[in-house]
Amino acid sequence: MRIYPAIDIKNGKCVRLKQGKFDEITVYGDDPVEMALKWVNAGARYLHLVDLDGALGQSINHEVIGRIAKAISIPIQTGGGIRSMEAIEKKLSLGVERVIIGTAAIKNPSFVEEAVRMFGSHIAVGIDAKDGNVAIEGWEEVSTTTAVELCLQMKELGVSTIIYTDIAKDGMLSGPNIASTKELIEKTQMNIIASGGVTTMDDLIEVEEIGAEGAIIGKALYQATLDLYSVIQQFENSR
Repeated sequence: MRIYPAIDIKNGKCVRLKQGKFDEITVYGDDPVEMALKWVNAGARYLHLVDLDGALGQSINHEVIGRIAKAISIPIQTGGGIRSMEAIEKKLSLGVERVIIGTAAIKNPSFVEEAVRMFGSHIAVGIDAKDGNVAIEGWEEVSTTTAVELCLQMKELGVSTIIYTDIAKDGMLSGPNIASTKELIEKTQMNIIASGGVTTMDDLIEVEEIGAEGAIIGKALYQATLDLYSVIQQFENSR
């Protein structure tokens, strides 16, 4: 199972939110590049970057994402406000390996179809759910579409990788939503990356046992609840 340390960027700084709420923000560092290097030095083989300003329609973090890509030798996936082919091309030109489409996946499926046709496996879809239904617009709205329904629709369009986040779990250090993640894996047979709530080694063992492609770890690393080096040793290097 692949481990994805998360770096959430807002106003060029490294932050974390609680349940996606922009009024509950904690700054963990002024330099996301320094944080990226820290995770790489701990053994990370893939980074997960979230452009929080981009999710709110303000693409102001291109420069810092580009600096991260230049500073490290491992691949990066990133999302946040990806709503056009130009935005995808911009991220890929910075050196990003995989671009995550979020809100646009439910609002404009034809855009996802075109993106997959143009960029193939460089495209993933981020599905953020609240009580089983997909949340959009930086988690400000909840749609009537279920996570399973959207996953299956994306699969038909050629998407193979889904980043699945349970909003209620995100940033809460309360453990991931194993049941919902397992349901997605079993009903879609897609590559599901679990996100939100991962706090302990036992959480990661559960995520691995249900067959997830990977797990994103955020707040647990920043608060030293989990040690990335130890996690990498157990879930990547020992296999």
